[in-house]
Amino acid sequence: MTGSRTARQRARAELTQEIKDRAREQLAEVGADGLSLRAVARELGMVSSALYRYFPSRDQLLTALIIDAYNALGDTAEAAVKQEDTPRGQWLALCHGVRVWAKHNPHEYALIYGSPIPGYQAPQDTVAPASRVAVAFVGILARAEAEHGLRPPLTAPELTPVLDDQLRRLAADLAPQLPPAAVGRAIFAWTQLFGMISFELFGQLVGSVDPADEFFAHSVDQLAEFVGLRPPQGV
Repeated sequence: MTGSRTARQRARAELTQEIKDRAREQLAEVGADGLSLRAVARELGMVSSALYRYFPSRDQLLTALIIDAYNALGDTAEAAVKQEDTPRGQWLALCHGVRVWAKHNPHEYALIYGSPIPGYQAPQDTVAPASRVAVAFVGILARAEAEHGLRPPLTAPELTPVLDDQLRRLAADLAPQLPPAAVGRAIFAWTQLFGMISFELFGQLVGSVDPADEFFAHSVDQLAEFVGLRPPQGV
């Protein structure tokens, strides 16, 4: 009996993966707006009613694809961090790893960082996967602060009371050892990273710094300086 249940579970998991694979192909062809359960069912030779037993609605299928994309990107970022020994090396590896993943998976990247999908509202289930890259960023800064302190090379404007409160609460959740200003710089760098990648993938750099390899490498190196990931004094 147990073996029979396991076989059914395995078959269900395999078909679920096939459904998501066909849906990703649709993303490449028609975008998230055009994703259709009926079209996916036709591609698989299924009747729509059978597919609805796996994903009762288009939004539930979108959510599964979004979670998969965030987790794949999170896996990439965390693996990149593990390849380096120093916080600065980890920072650079993470940034370059995210860009490589985005260029290899442009439609999944567009799904999670492109234009909002009309009529779709992401559920709470997507929050933890979506935060993995940001958590990796903050973890690098927390390690650097603990080892030799962050040393940003510029004097920034004073935080407003509202922003200071927001960043203190965020730091309390993610890395209590970091001062609010350090968390603010991390968010700035995080948005800059994905802004650069989005500009590159969506063709906004054509005619300026395209191909963007040198520009990207120079920029993430500057971002490392900005957040305070400079080598210890005397090194």
